[in-house]
Amino acid sequence: MQLFYNSEIKPGDKTFTFDKEESKHIIKVLRKQEGHKIHITNGLGYLFISEIILGLEKKCEVKITDEQFFKPSTFYTHIAVAPTKMHDRMEWFLEKATEIGIHEITPIICEHSERKIFKIDRAEKIIQSATKQSNQYYLPKINEAITLSEFIKKNHDGQKFIAHCEETDKKSFTKEIEKNQPVTILIGPEGDFSSKEIKLALENNFIPVTLGNTRLRTETAALVACHTIVLKNE
Repeated sequence: MQLFYNSEIKPGDKTFTFDKEESKHIIKVLRKQEGHKIHITNGLGYLFISEIILGLEKKCEVKITDEQFFKPSTFYTHIAVAPTKMHDRMEWFLEKATEIGIHEITPIICEHSERKIFKIDRAEKIIQSATKQSNQYYLPKINEAITLSEFIKKNHDGQKFIAHCEETDKKSFTKEIEKNQPVTILIGPEGDFSSKEIKLALENNFIPVTLGNTRLRTETAALVACHTIVLKNE
């Protein structure tokens, strides 16, 4: 099944018209014609099954023939991760984490961050594409970048963790995760969190954890954390 995403389609809609760019992609690139089926999600748990009733490159209109709603998962994964120095590594994480089933991502700016600018528009496009590719009906939320201290001081439901590399007592992340709970985990930059940042997290009830016995890159650690939460909730 090929899935399309559009945030503007709503439950109860009888017809829907794609914009010029998407219409051209559907009709010219994918060679869809009038009468062909189109599956659409709005990223809020809905699947709309439709049929093309007007197949023009500048205007593709569909008739909604059926709609289905899928309940959200019983757990919630929020990864707060420092943007990597290389853009492509962060983009790889966004794509793969979306495929695995992440719910929310917040880029955090830390003392040792080598990149402090995050392009959210580009990130949204990558997440939308990965959502469609993996046939998911919930679009992950991507937030604007904020400082680590700002993030820590916000209210976060459920369990809160920080994965760092300092040689201190840390718990096993896999063993600490509780099923069917919201989980927030902090993943630091290539140079790790500073001692001051770790102290601040611990003071705000973040539990220090390890993701394994090897030293992981930022994007790898974030993906391992995401996958571990999903597997724990199977």
